[in-house]
Amino acid sequence: MTWDEPTRRLKPVRRVRTGVLAGRVVLGVVATLVLALTGYGWSLSHGLATGLNTSGALAGEARSANGDTNILIMGLDSRLDENGNPLPKDIYDALHAGTQSDGGYNSNVLMLLHVPGDGSKATSISIPRDDYVDIPGCPLRQCHGKIKQAYGLAFEAQLEKLLAQGVTDGARRYQQARETARKAEIDTVRQFLGGVTVDHFVEVTMVAFFQVAQVVQPITVCLKENTQDSWSGANFRAGQQQIDAEQAIRFVRQRRDTSGSGLDFTDLDREVRQQAFIASLAYQLKQGGAFTNPAKLQGLLDVAKRNIAIDSGLDLLSFAGQAANLTSGNITFTTLPVQRFGQDSSGEDVNYVDLDQIRATIRHLIGTSAGTAAPPTVTATPTHTAHTGTSAPSPKPTPRSSQDNGNTPSTPSGIGGGGIPCVK
Repeated sequence: MTWDEPTRRLKPVRRVRTGVLAGRVVLGVVATLVLALTGYGWSLSHGLATGLNTSGALAGEARSANGDTNILIMGLDSRLDENGNPLPKDIYDALHAGTQSDGGYNSNVLMLLHVPGDGSKATSISIPRDDYVDIPGCPLRQCHGKIKQAYGLAFEAQLEKLLAQGVTDGARRYQQARETARKAEIDTVRQFLGGVTVDHFVEVTMVAFFQVAQVVQPITVCLKENTQDSWSGANFRAGQQQIDAEQAIRFVRQRRDTSGSGLDFTDLDREVRQQAFIASLAYQLKQGGAFTNPAKLQGLLDVAKRNIAIDSGLDLLSFAGQAANLTSGNITFTTLPVQRFGQDSSGEDVNYVDLDQIRATIRHLIGTSAGTAAPPTVTATPTHTAHTGTSAPSPKPTPRSSQDNGNTPSTPSGIGGGGIPCVK
């Protein structure tokens, strides 16, 4: 596949729920830390910034006050590299996630990393990928959808627009569409969270997770129960254990149990798996001496330069001082609440949320002046208003398919950094 094929259309919206590899980007937070921490000691002599993929999608945007930093981690569903090229066959074989024609440009993992300027505890906030939201700008005339879809819809809409304008350079069309898509996803998240400032972003492709895990392996994880999943290939015993890169993919990818044990999973449980993996990996990176191992450092930097993009305003040296505390466990992980599971008017499985509860939760978690008390519990049916002034359709009281268990959602409790968390 090349990006000079003008008739080629990528799929920004996944209509079939395949076993997507959420783990393609759970390392986004850790990647940020690795870049910052290695930059602290290496950038002047090794030219850390040279070769990094940078973006101007946040140019001219306002910044957080008081030295705080909010970084949006965006993990893409693409089975391509950062430049839109196919991966080597051995990588596809290892990922067990299809080929270059699978996936698309949805942001299947979204995390907001809030690092206070005063050095107090940081917070990583997971935004469930299927939360039903308003999409600013209505790309491809779609004003409402899953929050993950904003990237892919804007990406395809911009590709079509540039082609209609006569832009024949495929590589140029592709990169301009990616820039538009990044801004669209950031704007969607910002609006959904009540106008929260996004200072920086890190964008990670699927293969980056696997390659970082290869550099760092073995990785220690902990599970509360034995579990198997024929979809993802997961097969883990209860307790603490060391896993390799391919097993790491299965660990973060799992969202069901097929062993007959009755162990229920939803996407919210997978969010917790991602958080636990990040906490474990950050702990091991520091405790295992990776930051003093030149070969591992170089390997991590090589992965970052191939398959990670950051905004051009992210000064890694300046961020290093803040990031250093995170690998010491000075961070908590949490997932935004979901009110209930259902389907939209087209039959898509979605998460319905209460906007007031979401925004109160954000104010509480990131310590804004309006959020000094614990967020309230709200049970009213949400109604979303798009930028056009129209209302999103009322949610249908249809449970998720049996594949997703149809469980009544609950907000998973947060986990802390600084060790090896034990999870479902």
